Amino acid sequence: MPEGYTYKKLQDEIEQLKIIYPFIEVGNIGYSVMGKSIPYIRIGMGKKEIFYNASFHANEWITTQVLMKFVKEYALQYLINGKLNEFNARELYNSVSLYIVPMVNPDGVDLVTGGLQPVDNQYKNAEKIAKDFPNIPFPSGWKANIEGIDLNLQFPAGWEQAKEIKYKQGFDKRAPRDFVGAAPLLAPESLAVYNFTLQHNFRLVIAYHTQGKEIYWTFQNYDPPMAEYIGKKFSKVSGYTLAKVPYNSSFAGYKDWFIQEYNRPGYTIEAGIGENPLPINQFDEIYADNFGILVLGIVL
Repeated sequence: MPEGYTYKKLQDEIEQLKIIYPFIEVGNIGYSVMGKSIPYIRIGMGKKEIFYNASFHANEWITTQVLMKFVKEYALQYLINGKLNEFNARELYNSVSLYIVPMVNPDGVDLVTGGLQPVDNQYKNAEKIAKDFPNIPFPSGWKANIEGIDLNLQFPAGWEQAKEIKYKQGFDKRAPRDFVGAAPLLAPESLAVYNFTLQHNFRLVIAYHTQGKEIYWTFQNYDPPMAEYIGKKFSKVSGYTLAKVPYNSSFAGYKDWFIQEYNRPGYTIEAGIGENPLPINQFDEIYADNFGILVLGIVL
């Protein structure tokens, strides 16, 4: 069986964080298809709200570990009155509320990482879906939620265009990836992120994906104030390319909807390079490349 960062490992880490750093707030934004709570972590008490999320896609689970390591680093620096790069952690904590949803798609992640076993019914159902797509390796090529809906194609921002594109590509039914669902916001995980966003006043959002070492910042003709400026800063500190989204991937994503709804900076960051799931030996490089982004996202 594959090994990776399962939902159980995430739960264990969050429980440890609550004990070590009681100034961190932990809650959940909703529940997955299989009834797993989708946790959020809040660090900071300021009026300015920022939102980072990861693992919309099951085989991009390494992004969860990136955000969890950042939470630990931030919490430690707050505790010792230290710094994140040149910025005082306690000043950031007092001026900004950072919300992190480290694993949007817990069921899908468990399918890829071994948290689900071949004897489990949900695993068997996913396997049946995957058999219609023999060119996609199973379970390592699985991006969708456990029901075969791609969570990052579920948002009401050009959803009909996304449907047209993906159907033409052959993803016109439940699939390991790229199926938009029968309508927007049907998948409970996407709906949870949508509702969580509506409940807050996020000034900036970052959705972490893999791979490509690129930063996507646009949606259609929207040009949110400061979005390109911040994107260039992100690019400079990470070495990643600030890029326009390829047309066939430019609809119905979370950051697309956020930009459309709020006209504020929203980013999809494609971390690392290679074939998903990226090998864990890339983790240190990915974290080092993205640490500056994660800090600047709070500051700018």
